[in-house]
Amino acid sequence: MIAIDTSALVAFFHDEGGNEVGGVELAFESHCAVFPSPVLTEILSDHKLSPAVIELLQQIPLLEVKPGYWERAGLLRSRILKRGYKARIADSLIAQACIDHAVPLVTKDGDYRHFSKYAGLQIFRS
Repeated sequence: MIAIDTSALVAFFHDEGGNEVGGVELAFESHCAVFPSPVLTEILSDHKLSPAVIELLQQIPLLEVKPGYWERAGLLRSRILKRGYKARIADSLIAQACIDHAVPLVTKDGDYRHFSKYAGLQIFRS
């Protein structure tokens, strides 16, 4: 499994190139793409998406929310904020879902480096 973040998915749709877009392509081509639930919420918030793209995105499996997830995500966010780093709620939820499943995250968002360094989030490198 390879989890895809909104930032990498947007770059993929805009054909921006780069390692992250390559990671998204690999995840789709190998049928191992998954979304943390907040990613699906974020991407479907774009009112410009075509019905075909919406249908495609809804077919990507979601990472299951495991018992205690919400508490772990809150404590994870607290740990990152305590160190003085940015930790948006959605990023914390995405990171915790990936950590719970030991799934690497494809992202263009540099804020995840703190989750990687201090909480063991795996960042996908192609």
